[in-house]
Amino acid sequence: MNYVTLGKTGLKAAQVSFGGIPIQRADAANTKAVVDKLEQYGMNYIDTARGYTVSEEYLGAALEGRRDKFILATKSMARDKESMAKDIDISLKNLRTDYIDVYQIHNLPEAEIDKVFGAGGAWEALEEAKAAGKVGHLGVTAHNIDALKKMLELHGDKIETVMFPYNIVETHGHEVLKKAREMGIATIAMKPMAGGNLDDWNLALRFIAASGVIDIAIPGMGSPEEADRNAQAAEHFSPLTQEELAECDRIRKELGNEFCRRCNYCAPCPNGINIPNCFLMANYARKYGLADWAKARYDAMQYHAGSCVQCGACERRCPYNLPIRDMLTKVADLFGY
Repeated sequence: MNYVTLGKTGLKAAQVSFGGIPIQRADAANTKAVVDKLEQYGMNYIDTARGYTVSEEYLGAALEGRRDKFILATKSMARDKESMAKDIDISLKNLRTDYIDVYQIHNLPEAEIDKVFGAGGAWEALEEAKAAGKVGHLGVTAHNIDALKKMLELHGDKIETVMFPYNIVETHGHEVLKKAREMGIATIAMKPMAGGNLDDWNLALRFIAASGVIDIAIPGMGSPEEADRNAQAAEHFSPLTQEELAECDRIRKELGNEFCRRCNYCAPCPNGINIPNCFLMANYARKYGLADWAKARYDAMQYHAGSCVQCGACERRCPYNLPIRDMLTKVADLFGY
């Protein structure tokens, strides 16, 4: 297993490590079996979140007796100081530990950056938790490139890790992630398999490793077999051949017509639909086997795919010329409205 230093944190993490979204579809025994594999292969960075239902609890139980072998990261959607302080304590209890190596602001949109980093914002709670020894390092995650740019421009001196989508078909964050690395900020690739849209795990992970802008990738692993597969891929990070680069181009073309990159250029929808989130929830349901979890989050959205009036404004803005109206119809069919 290859290890890299996560920027100014100084932490040494496996180049391919663990993403915790899929673990919630299993049970405690399966989670322990997955963590057994992580320990066996030295995949030592574990990412989870308050929003991943039982993921923290399952991982906490599985890590008992070997907590010191792993770099533990979690995150919260809290935006104010009080809520974040509460979530940090819940995470500590769930994960059965007295410290968390990396605590992150979860999926921060551009519109909420000032609130989070301002007086009484969630970042204050994170800094206090760090001072108290509850948290080692502080990070952010985002899906929107403009949000990531703004965070680095305004608060890059405070941020120690960033997590952003990066894979064969999602490279729009390349230059911003390069800048983050130059600032000493660790870069973590979420969605390395493009939300389950990529089938060649070896090619997908090698592509990220060769990018020059990503420190570690955290593919979701819901079974010991998936851990085996990721570990095997991590053993052969040779440069991509011309044939493999051509295959990456082919994959981009194949997925390009029906693949949302969550750039958010389609916004705002006149009917208030969060178009990228509709596609994201549908993908979790279809690709990750998380139908109930995805449905609950889809239900909680203020507006749904079925609210689309077929005006086409989103399609005129989409830089990838996606057939968004047809795609929203499929989402509405999947979830029932």
